[in-house]
Amino acid sequence: MVIIIGNQKGGAGKSTLTLLLANYLALAKKCELTVMDMDYQQSLAQKYEKAKVLENDEPYQVIAAGLEHFPDMAEVLGQNKNHIILVDLPGKLDDDGLIPLFEAADLVLCPFAYDEFSYESTILFSVVLRKINPDVAIIYIPNRIKANVKYETQLEVNEQLAHFGEISDKIPDRIDVQRTNTQQTQLSVYPVIVPVFSKIFEQYIKPNSL
Repeated sequence: MVIIIGNQKGGAGKSTLTLLLANYLALAKKCELTVMDMDYQQSLAQKYEKAKVLENDEPYQVIAAGLEHFPDMAEVLGQNKNHIILVDLPGKLDDDGLIPLFEAADLVLCPFAYDEFSYESTILFSVVLRKINPDVAIIYIPNRIKANVKYETQLEVNEQLAHFGEISDKIPDRIDVQRTNTQQTQLSVYPVIVPVFSKIFEQYIKPNSL
């Protein structure tokens, strides 16, 4: 199963969301998975290599790769039908290398925020994705949402995004969320991610990978 985490907007929290989901699937649900870090900064791969230096056991592998590497790597990893491939996409849409990824995706998770720039980027990302893969399931995840802030555009944004996919529960902007690494997610974070990830797992991942 191929799950891509993407949005054209930089700073949407794609990499952190990828880590949170990877840890949840590997540690809480005992899934076999590989993370492809295709973001320009490749922060996930750097964290993974740092953890290896400390000689910790890795719950999954993180591979730094370019878009052009996806087809061959997916062919190899896809030989195990129960294996999950998580892809942290770069924040861009102007590369033809995205086409095979969009075509192969079984599920797309799109983190976003309730601001004008994030909304416009999210809509553009969705339009391009839908043209390439009209039937893929898209789940929009309100991410890094600040407590006690009234988002005046929330209802309008949710209404527009609902034309493309479904909107999950929110993930708040918290320091302990940002401290997630390739080894573990702090237990204090689970109450805020389980409502999001448990629904995604039961409805989309479990039926396709187990």
